[in-house]
Amino acid sequence: RGLSLSRLPALPRTLRCVAFWPGFCRVTFWSIHCKLLFFNEGEMLNIFLCQSTQTSLKFHALYFQDSGLRFHYVAAGERGKPLMLLLHGFPEFWYSWRYQLREFKSEYRVVALDLRGYGETDAPIHRQNYKLDCLITDIKDILDSLGYSKCVLIGHDWGGMIAWLIAICYPEMVMKLIVINFPHPNVFTEYILRHPAQLLKSSYYYFFQIPWFPEFMFSINDFKVLKHLFTSHSTGIGRKGCQLTTEDLEAYIYVFSQPGALSGPINHYRNIFSCLPLKHHMVTTPTLLLWGENDAFMEVEMAEVTKIYVKNYFRLTILSEASHWLQQDQPDIVNKIDMDISKRRNKKKRLTFFYLLMQGLCNENLQQFFKKLFINFFMYYFGKKNCV
Repeated sequence: RGLSLSRLPALPRTLRCVAFWPGFCRVTFWSIHCKLLFFNEGEMLNIFLCQSTQTSLKFHALYFQDSGLRFHYVAAGERGKPLMLLLHGFPEFWYSWRYQLREFKSEYRVVALDLRGYGETDAPIHRQNYKLDCLITDIKDILDSLGYSKCVLIGHDWGGMIAWLIAICYPEMVMKLIVINFPHPNVFTEYILRHPAQLLKSSYYYFFQIPWFPEFMFSINDFKVLKHLFTSHSTGIGRKGCQLTTEDLEAYIYVFSQPGALSGPINHYRNIFSCLPLKHHMVTTPTLLLWGENDAFMEVEMAEVTKIYVKNYFRLTILSEASHWLQQDQPDIVNKIDMDISKRRNKKKRLTFFYLLMQGLCNENLQQFFKKLFINFFMYYFGKKNCV
């Protein structure tokens, strides 16, 4: 009787709270754990990819108000150095340039981009947002946002298509064009109509015009088609060169297994026939075309025809026993070729300057004197001391 009646209802509530507390803690703990796991999954992938490239990489994002899109890119090398911009193909993302990020960072500010719809870059839903005009504008805006007016532009596969178009539409933006395993766009459209073998190899272009079904085919059976594309003997990476590791393959599967991650890349192809052939097609930029001879998707003859569309320095290098995935399959050779072409152009400029200097000498006798001096110097340098 001495116990206050007003305190009796509070006792059950206290007991209920005490009983509920362990369950509440468990739910809260797992909720926080799941959120952290979800939040850090992409970060853990980035950490792994950095370790795989064995170099210090910086992950960045650019946001454009006009398109409303966020673009993801990875950079290596110091700011202020000349820009090297890398455009990947299908089905890839920035990671396909891991060897080049490491190789060229000492001389360039190297930027590997996730194209519109790929990887961590935003992916618009509608297919009309993937027209070639939009893709060209993306690269122009990115260059401006990075604070550069020109760059060394390198593109592989579909990224090579975009690189060709940038060089055609904005030649002032490209110091040097390097394309890997993709011909000039007009060569591609003309060749595919005249050669049934290439039409068959490019049949996936037509398959991708079907709504939703290509995405479904790529994703079924734990992305078996994607795995086969990268690892099979006929189409895969590393038949004669660097092997694609299990971790590399898992990175690709992770990126393309995200919700809607296949629709953006395939939408690129769903607009191609409305834009080709090109009305303006001549390239005035110094160009290097690299080609893997064992490309399962592109016949090498298209590479040889491409030179008629380049009104500048053009060099074609065909690598025997190399696949379509050239920069991953033969990275050491590709990197040396890229560096070599830069040095060759510098050497050519020095020789041209010397030739113009000789032409500018008005006195004919003086011309002969410098010519003889030049010849004797090189003869002596190579060990021929009996000079006349």
